[in-house]
Amino acid sequence: MKKLLLTLALMISLAAPAMAGDITISAAASLTDAFGAIKTAFAKDHPGVNLVFNFAASGALLSQMAQGAPVDVFASADQKTMDQAAEKQLIDTATRVNFVQNALVLATPADNPAKIKDLATLATPAVKRIAIGNPDSVPVGRYTKAALTKAGLWDALSPKCIMAESVRQVLDYLSRGEVDAGFVYGTDAKQGGDKVKIIAEVPVETPVSYPIAVLSGSKEKKDAAAFVAFVTGPKGQEILAKFGFKKP
Repeated sequence: MKKLLLTLALMISLAAPAMAGDITISAAASLTDAFGAIKTAFAKDHPGVNLVFNFAASGALLSQMAQGAPVDVFASADQKTMDQAAEKQLIDTATRVNFVQNALVLATPADNPAKIKDLATLATPAVKRIAIGNPDSVPVGRYTKAALTKAGLWDALSPKCIMAESVRQVLDYLSRGEVDAGFVYGTDAKQGGDKVKIIAEVPVETPVSYPIAVLSGSKEKKDAAAFVAFVTGPKGQEILAKFGFKKP
């Protein structure tokens, strides 16, 4: 019920009439800080165009758009969710482009109370709570499950997993010391500062690649395309690199 109410609240918020010059961007939670910085830089080059952001797990954003939420640009943390948006004819596929890559990392609270050294350590009795994104709707969770399955650890570790609704929720659990370990993107761990310790980068079969596209139903396609161009251009890429994102 709580999740349903949250979804309805977001839908109501997004359904509010947009003012002239407003561009609504639904973006993966891991882009929160970088896109915040891009907003400031974009405004200098495009006066009169206001960026309105909606950050959440990519799967949740897809559900909102499929239900009619008015969005101009979608930035996903994985290809699968953008593929689903294309299948639902929600995006203008000609505008789709990959703009950054990320890394999946195993992290702990700064003091690492369970003395975790690597993935194998997670199976020891000292580790009781592991935060991961829900694989059903959160890209970082899908990457995590795939990596643990390949390592032969998923079946042993899944009972210890605390499912989060976004990568930022995993980061919050880590920052507050509410779990022994968690799987986040490298950029999120960086935002955790001295409250989070990166133990290791986790190998993934599918690159953690982020696509962005203009929505087919956007009423502000010119300005929406300008935002995509800015993100993929030199200024946007420089800002994203400062937040730890890798080139696409």
